[in-house]
Amino acid sequence: MKVEEPPSQRRRDPEDVPEGGLMATAETIGTSAAGENIGAAASRPKRVRTGCLTCRERHLKCDEGLPDCQNCRKSSRACKRGVRLNFIDTQVKTPPITPPTQEWDVVFQDESREIASEYRGGLGRYAALAQEPEEAPEVKDEQLYQFSNNVINTPTLSNQQLPSLQQSMSGGGIDSSYPGMPQHMVDSSRDQRQQSNNTDSTFASQTLPPPPQTAYPNSKQRRTPPTESRGPLDNPEELLFMQVFVEEVGLWMDSMDPYKHFSRLLPFDSLHEPMLLNAFLACGARHLTLVNPVYHEDKALHYYDDATTRLLEALQNPNRDTVVCATTAVILNVYEIMSERPLQRMNHIAGARALIKECGWTAKSTGVGAACFWINVGMELLSCIRFNWQVAWNPDQWGVDMDFSHEIEYGREEGWTYRLMYIVAKIANFRSSIPRQAESTQHLEQIRLQTRCHEWVSLKDWIDSWDNSIPRTMRPMGYLQPYQTNSKSAFPEVWLIKRTTIVARLFYHTGMCLLAQTHPIMSTRTAEMHDLQQTHAHDLCGIVAHVKDRGVASVALRSLAIAAECLVSRREQEEVLEIFEKIQKETGWRTNFLHKELKEKWGWNNEEQYQQQQQQQQHLPPAPMMPLQSFHYQPPPPTLPPAPPTAPVKQQPRSGIINPLLRTADFSAPTHPYQNYYVAPNQHPHQNQYNHY
Repeated sequence: MKVEEPPSQRRRDPEDVPEGGLMATAETIGTSAAGENIGAAASRPKRVRTGCLTCRERHLKCDEGLPDCQNCRKSSRACKRGVRLNFIDTQVKTPPITPPTQEWDVVFQDESREIASEYRGGLGRYAALAQEPEEAPEVKDEQLYQFSNNVINTPTLSNQQLPSLQQSMSGGGIDSSYPGMPQHMVDSSRDQRQQSNNTDSTFASQTLPPPPQTAYPNSKQRRTPPTESRGPLDNPEELLFMQVFVEEVGLWMDSMDPYKHFSRLLPFDSLHEPMLLNAFLACGARHLTLVNPVYHEDKALHYYDDATTRLLEALQNPNRDTVVCATTAVILNVYEIMSERPLQRMNHIAGARALIKECGWTAKSTGVGAACFWINVGMELLSCIRFNWQVAWNPDQWGVDMDFSHEIEYGREEGWTYRLMYIVAKIANFRSSIPRQAESTQHLEQIRLQTRCHEWVSLKDWIDSWDNSIPRTMRPMGYLQPYQTNSKSAFPEVWLIKRTTIVARLFYHTGMCLLAQTHPIMSTRTAEMHDLQQTHAHDLCGIVAHVKDRGVASVALRSLAIAAECLVSRREQEEVLEIFEKIQKETGWRTNFLHKELKEKWGWNNEEQYQQQQQQQQHLPPAPMMPLQSFHYQPPPPTLPPAPPTAPVKQQPRSGIINPLLRTADFSAPTHPYQNYYVAPNQHPHQNQYNHY
């Protein structure tokens, strides 16, 4: 019996090869094998690697159709394409070489918060970071905030609030209420309270909300992270202080800025720059203490200390924003000149100038650089006029375009104001360089007189050329003689429209008065110099007497003081004192020291003593008539306590020298400002987001 082999084991005869040869046989075998495994293939669908992400999210098989697959077309869905990476086969291998670790250490730095702070609400996802208190290095009290080893021993002057007087930082008077951080520059007058009368200022009314009674003993309270952007001011106190700054302090800071950076642009930038914001709030709070007795200086000192601490911390960072640091230093310097004792609180005057130079800001700069440059130069010019100093920054290095034939854009009077400030700075240097002693020989003395006469004539021609070249918009819109007005003023009414024009005319008349006082040969008693001086002094007083713009008060005070020295009429002198009192009520600038100085120059002191003696005599029994020459004041009876000793006369600073407060205001100097904190920056300071204004 023959047993047949199963089909799978049966040998095929070559003759049984179907038509098509061996290839057909292979296809037949493959088809047979596929038929045998058809069940397994149906249970394992083919995996798609390049399908759309939409089908993958829906766990559907994608036909990989382009541009949209069939599933997405049926369901009217967006066929999303892309590649998703799955790190499955991750392998870690030991490096072939391990560097030695004996001479170096590895320090891990967590920058997650810094990265998250760049996103809105990023810091809110992190809990408060618990920092371990670090041991502060032992620093002697006399070394705290010692910006420069070259401390200028400038004598203490009368309290004056002009943007003029600045002083280098000394090591005394430091409050150490902030452990673990740089000490704050707080003078000994922290506990004193400012006393001033109610005024006509916008913020002098008693209807203002009373200030909170609690002070801020710790500068870390209510701090905004330096990189965290914030919305509008939602604190009533901060909002009030910012309003005061914008409407009062920033008003005169922008008197020569066509873009009004300090009152219109920089307050918005301060919302994400806490250092800048605290400087603004300090100035606003300080102005309130000057015009309203309800407010005290505690809040102003708090914001001033906080801004100063942030500035010193930033100066130690080489990757800092130099523009923000320079702008903050300029504003803090403005706060210092508003202080009760400006000579005892001048920590940022040289630092602001040095940072301005580091940024490369000159008269050719634009934007915030130009605004900071001109407010800083203007304050120095006023101080040099006040104390008869030479301008520390040579005007020839300012970069002012003095080509009067080059017409400036119509309506941009600020450029002509800058030119005039350059001329007045040259006049101030000429006045301060008056020789104190004669030359050794008469021939050398004649040569020096000829040289100075030639220089005087050049300055006079220069300022006359400026006056003849300015546009019509910088001249008075109206001019009335005293007898034509109902104001009962002894000065003419000069009406100027634009604020920068008022500032320019004040500088112009001041420069002419100084020239009349400094002629090398002719004195002010000569007819020519006397008429020149009286004409410009009366016009200057007429501008200040009738101006209603508080934004020119800082320049008006110093210019009016120069013009008032030339007055000889008692009525005009009394009106000038009334103008000073009016300015003090409206702006808070201290003018008492000007009253004393002017009365001494007018010779009022002896007359006041005589009037007091006459009033005392009116209360005594009538005495027999005697000649005036034989009249002598009788001392009080010996039973009365002796009169207190007279206060020593305060010595005025030395005149005729380069401004000692800004002489070393350069980081290249051996005794530069912020000496214990300053670190040179890495980035170039000229490119910054604030320069586009």
